[in-house]
Amino acid sequence: MVELDVRGLSCPEPVLNLKPLLDRGESEIKVLCSCGASSDNIRRLAKNSGYNVLSETQNDEDLEFILKKS
Repeated sequence: MVELDVRGLSCPEPVLNLKPLLDRGESEIKVLCSCGASSDNIRRLAKNSGYNVLSETQNDEDLEFILKKS
């Protein structure tokens, strides 16, 4: 599993950092994010790129997504 830590970055940087991993076709990606505004964009980009959001958890201000290639 590849881990992408984009905590501390604001929109649209988390999505811009995620896109190359999706384009490469990584099988599973863990995304750590602190920008709540990016969460909808992360889910949308994952879905449009053929990924499922296996889990989404929140720890204090941080969000963790587990994405899996469909």
